[in-house]
Amino acid sequence: MVQRIGGFRRKTRSKLKKPEGEKGKVAISRFFNKFEEGESVVLKPEPSVHGGMPYPRFQGKSGVVIGKQGECVKVLIKDGSMEKMIIAHPVHLLKIKADRTVKAEKAKVKK
Repeated sequence: MVQRIGGFRRKTRSKLKKPEGEKGKVAISRFFNKFEEGESVVLKPEPSVHGGMPYPRFQGKSGVVIGKQGECVKVLIKDGSMEKMIIAHPVHLLKIKADRTVKAEKAKVKK
């Protein structure tokens, strides 16, 4: 068999680079974010925290929280036509505001 070249963070120099204004320590409140089941989130990896980071391919994908596993959160995303479950630490997730979620649900009902 051929050996796999590269690891988890291969070819992610631009994806996992922070803008100048965001460099520095990560706010401790980001580590203790609470997510409820059914809440909409976006996968936004925090490059300075390696643990619990979702695979960089899923950066920017939005999904729904379906549960917890230890300190991490299970997120259901849609990758093309497949649904996938991603396990990520709360520091790598951002909440989507409720008004956007409501608008998205209303749009689905109208179709």
